[in-house]
Amino acid sequence: MGYGQHQSFYLRDRWLPKAIKEISSDERFFYNKQAFEKIGLGKNMVQSLRYWAVATNVIEEEFSKERQKFHHVTDFGQLLNKYDKSLQLNDSAALIHYFLSKQKEPGTVFNWFFNEYSQNVTSKDELLNQYKIWVEKNENKTVSFNSLKKDIDCLIKLYTAGLNSEDPEEVIQSPLNKLNLLKEKKNIVLKNSPTYEEIGLDALMFVLLDYCINNEVEALTVDQIYEVKGLWGKTYNLSRVQIVTALELLSFNKRNGIKFVRTNQLDTVQVPKLNPIKFLENQFQRKIEALV
Repeated sequence: MGYGQHQSFYLRDRWLPKAIKEISSDERFFYNKQAFEKIGLGKNMVQSLRYWAVATNVIEEEFSKERQKFHHVTDFGQLLNKYDKSLQLNDSAALIHYFLSKQKEPGTVFNWFFNEYSQNVTSKDELLNQYKIWVEKNENKTVSFNSLKKDIDCLIKLYTAGLNSEDPEEVIQSPLNKLNLLKEKKNIVLKNSPTYEEIGLDALMFVLLDYCINNEVEALTVDQIYEVKGLWGKTYNLSRVQIVTALELLSFNKRNGIKFVRTNQLDTVQVPKLNPIKFLENQFQRKIEALV
């Protein structure tokens, strides 16, 4: 698992497009000693950007035959670069969050907070203490307390930086603050329950398609969507009411192919076998056409 790899810098608004641009022309950009000068960031920030780009599934790291590391832009990264380079759509931000929190490596603290940690309201000190306890139980190596503290600080900043600031220049925006997933005030941290509109129906549909393909299932219950790690209730802290409403809206649109069957005992969702990336590309294209 990974700790403190973000170098204490939360993801900035314009960072991911920078990474996509550089990797598109130089697969070993992040191993270039002059990378920081070319991209206009400090050396530690460049390391941080590499972490964020990989953790959010915008770029992927591989090894060449000579065992040299290199990166390439993922299908998801290419779609963002083509249709939403400035990350204006909530769906884009929601999917960046989804990939970040989906796996324990490298986004360990994000996976833990959204999929493992059950408390919705806690003090910052207690949040750090619970994270420390979890790491000690699940990690074979010793992790410094300072690294864990940096993780918690970065977690909070990632989802709140730029919110409700009287001076827009005072805090650099995070692209994930628009999701309304987290609030922090006077050392109290609140895991917020957003509306389905704040997440985006396209992002929610993508998550269903991705989960079903990876787990080789074709149907899910509302309880599963609410309770299972990696699905809506955990990933986005959506309430049951918001989940049901989103499922009804997705099923009304026949292009999605979802069938939402409601009974007295069990509410079931039949999920079509669609490629999540193809689905997302089609939705991006429709949104662009609607704006023309």
